[in-house]
Amino acid sequence: MSDTTHPMTETPTDSNTTLDINQIMHILPHRYPFLLIDRVIDFRRRERIVAIKNVTVNEPFFVGHFPGAPVMPGVLIVEAIAQAGGALLLTEVEDRDSKLMLFTGIERARFRKPVVPGDQLRIEIEVKAWRGDAVRMEGKVFVDEKRAAEATVTCRLVNRSRVASEEVAEAE
Repeated sequence: MSDTTHPMTETPTDSNTTLDINQIMHILPHRYPFLLIDRVIDFRRRERIVAIKNVTVNEPFFVGHFPGAPVMPGVLIVEAIAQAGGALLLTEVEDRDSKLMLFTGIERARFRKPVVPGDQLRIEIEVKAWRGDAVRMEGKVFVDEKRAAEATVTCRLVNRSRVASEEVAEAE
């Protein structure tokens, strides 16, 4: 990183393969309590990303899922897959502040091991297809080297203004 580059605005290059939480927050629009990746430990543009999510007992969803036996909801594990993929996709977009990445499909989701407080998720994403503004990614989630979940997700990049105008049209 050069002296003129602020770490919060730096995005991965071919030589930079990690991201801290500030860099992730510069790329993704998600915020607490819905930001589900904490760090990126491997990054290969348009090919692969590996992210970490530290699961703590303080996660808001544990209050109701389930009292006395906290388990991370599978849908949030799939969302973590999508967010890691989104970090990969959105680094390729110059005007990402005006874009959103939306799910268009979830296939072959499997949950093999409950995720509980104290676990660290290792989220590995591999791009299977990238055509224009649409991406198909295969995600695998590991806890202690054991596969906890997997899913193939498809996403599309859309203009933020389009999403807002569709919400207004539906409300009328």
